Amino acid sequence: MYADQATIRRILTETGDTWAVVGLSGNQARAAYGVAEVLQRFGKRIVPIHPKAETVHGEQGYASLADVPFPVDVVDVFVNSSLAGQVADEAVAAGTRAVWFQLGVIDEAAYERTRAAGLDMVMDRCPAIEIPRLG
Repeated sequence: MYADQATIRRILTETGDTWAVVGLSGNQARAAYGVAEVLQRFGKRIVPIHPKAETVHGEQGYASLADVPFPVDVVDVFVNSSLAGQVADEAVAAGTRAVWFQLGVIDEAAYERTRAAGLDMVMDRCPAIEIPRLG
């Protein structure tokens, strides 16, 4: 329901190649680290968003989405569901084109708000799993 194939395909192929990865740090044990690596391999520019603002995979990190000084196309969210809605709202305010909530990240109210604002959104899916399926 929150991840139809047409929306997944559109976000991965048409929405743009600059992906802010919220929750991405230099911790190689975290899922965000590996997913960001896959996104890069498929031609996406990743923008690490984490309070530490670390450089990850050669890309400058920022403490928040609002700190990014250039347009972001997609916001990929690796935070707890209780915090994800706020990130989705920040993505709308920042003028991004799509929001992607990772596996296990679910906030139905945020989904409705984000879609009502005109953005594409996928919830409870992983782009690193979906992008190779595109062929």
